[in-house]
Amino acid sequence: MKVLMINGSPHQKGNTAIALAEVASQLSRKGIDSEIVWIGSKPVRGCIACSQCKAKGLGKCVFNDDICNSISEKFAEADALIVGSPVYYGQPNGALLAIIQRAFYSNGQSIAGKPAAAIAVCRRGGATATFDTLNMPFMMMNMPVVTSQYWNIVYGREAGQAALDKEGMQTVRALANNMAWLLESTGGKPAPGREDEPWTPMHFIR
Repeated sequence: MKVLMINGSPHQKGNTAIALAEVASQLSRKGIDSEIVWIGSKPVRGCIACSQCKAKGLGKCVFNDDICNSISEKFAEADALIVGSPVYYGQPNGALLAIIQRAFYSNGQSIAGKPAAAIAVCRRGGATATFDTLNMPFMMMNMPVVTSQYWNIVYGREAGQAALDKEGMQTVRALANNMAWLLESTGGKPAPGREDEPWTPMHFIR
């Protein structure tokens, strides 16, 4: 089985990368493969709600001039997803959010029901808000959110300092252990989702 991990930092070898590498190392000890994909530092489009991905049945975003679709294509072969992000003004990296929103909307069927987790990396504050924000899309896609011994938060400012956060490193290793256990327990089979009844969307404007 394989876990797809997204490094949502513009710094390829920063503290977010350290946290994800710790997860990957622990998953490997448990016999689980992983792949870490870096979003890069080039511009990323935000979703413009054109719905062309749905209307045309593309299974990907209609805009193909950034990294979004190349990440989305990896959803099908992944058995689980972990997303890591630095904290910017109490929020995840905006480029990462744009990728998640576009990829989940255009190709959510390829990731729905698979276990997921988020990791927030910060200098000091805003980590819990970032952590909550990253988890919200998982819940909308029937994705079991994998827990740890604490919120998945790692502290560090300068590159490399995350490795000095002993509790943070232990927390992400515990996350990896729980992810491996869940995948082994379910045989990598996604959660069933809305099989019992069709979705009934509505709004409150009468």
